[in-house]
Amino acid sequence: MALRIHNTLTGKKEDFVPVEEGKVRMYVCGVTVYDDIHMGHARSMIVFDMVARYLRHCGYQVTHVTNFTDVDDKIMIRAAEKGIEPLQLSSMYIDEFFKDAESLGIRRADIYPKASECIGDIIAMVKEIIDNGYGYVTDDGSVYFSVEKVKDYGRLTNQRLEDLANQGRQVMEDSGKRNPKDFAVWKAAKDGEISWDSPWGKGRPGWHIECSAMIRRYLGGTIDIHGGGNDLIFPHHENEILQTEAATGEPLSNYWMHNGMLQVKGVGMSKEEKMSKSLGNFFRVRDVAAKFDSHVIRFYFLNTHYRSPLVYGEDMLEEASAALGRLVNNYRALQSCAKASEGTDDASEAIEEARKAFADSMDDDFNTRGALEGLFALAKTTNRMIGEGTLSSKGASDAISFLKEADDVFGILPEDGQEDSVMDDVMNILIDIRAELRKRKAYDLADTIRDRLTEAGIRLEDSSEGARWKRI
Repeated sequence: MALRIHNTLTGKKEDFVPVEEGKVRMYVCGVTVYDDIHMGHARSMIVFDMVARYLRHCGYQVTHVTNFTDVDDKIMIRAAEKGIEPLQLSSMYIDEFFKDAESLGIRRADIYPKASECIGDIIAMVKEIIDNGYGYVTDDGSVYFSVEKVKDYGRLTNQRLEDLANQGRQVMEDSGKRNPKDFAVWKAAKDGEISWDSPWGKGRPGWHIECSAMIRRYLGGTIDIHGGGNDLIFPHHENEILQTEAATGEPLSNYWMHNGMLQVKGVGMSKEEKMSKSLGNFFRVRDVAAKFDSHVIRFYFLNTHYRSPLVYGEDMLEEASAALGRLVNNYRALQSCAKASEGTDDASEAIEEARKAFADSMDDDFNTRGALEGLFALAKTTNRMIGEGTLSSKGASDAISFLKEADDVFGILPEDGQEDSVMDDVMNILIDIRAELRKRKAYDLADTIRDRLTEAGIRLEDSSEGARWKRI
């Protein structure tokens, strides 16, 4: 089965055919760096981390670019509040971004361009837009894109120009603007604002043009995949398409991927709303990561299809932790079985079924939930075989190899020795103490250890070979 991707541009799943065989050029819209990232950002970051991982798993040579918007009104406002320069503020939050991304197990993109470092590329693209008849300069030195020059505006949203709402950032009060839907590709500088010299006077880039210019600089012509949250479809991605095609005459991207929003339903809300800083209903990644393991957070996001909306809540993360715990317990049981099992069944049929479920689901528009169901099915089968004593060491080793292969895409299982060695040492000490207490007939204390561990989510299982522990 070939990889199929739901393309926002066409509204349907399509076979994935890269521009250049064996290579994928992917651009994902990053964050505006004026504050710490929140869990809504984390969803998009983990989704496209997974996409890049799976494409590499499939053998593609991937160039993954994620930008930083470090020139923006919000940055200037926050910098003024703190009494520092805008680029100093954005640099500070870029550093914090990488710390938070690392805490989520995000593998770094190949390139992280900044808008402030691509001003020359932006100015060059604005000039092309003007020269090709799609842009106009106002008296104050701003440059606008004329949407009336485009015949098929609204391709990503499948709406006509006259039906689209006016864009929140662009209003008719803007000096010299001809149409309320026209958008700035270059903004004339106001007093005290960060600015750069341009043919139209001092100014700074508009929001949309930054991505178009960075894509062109770092990935060249038409790219394979453009990604981001579905809140960016309009106006951001719609306008990116217009700008790039006006300047180059070529499509910006062949496939457009958008993840669903992370929603929050709070007290007094009649319905879920997207998590965002502007609504004040966001949860910082570092605060959530202090309570929940990164593997749990990743599992929480990946256990829902990336295009579906997802409601946030700590109860949801608790459920994700319990579900992931079953996979982790199976993984540990398989490791023990691989070291010392007298069983003869190699579980080859169950492993191949899980492998096929993984590949078929992931090839079906990165259906991580379906792929995870295959892992749970394998866990159920191998747990039964371990309990019956029929799973061979080879079967356990083969199952572990497959789980590691799948986890190279998901990033939800503990790395070998990451936490097990310390946990094993502690548990072995407790098991030895409990055994000694039982020898001394101090059964009440031995039972207390067992009961307290159960309350903490760890079960002791006694057998003729001694006690074993597992997470519940």
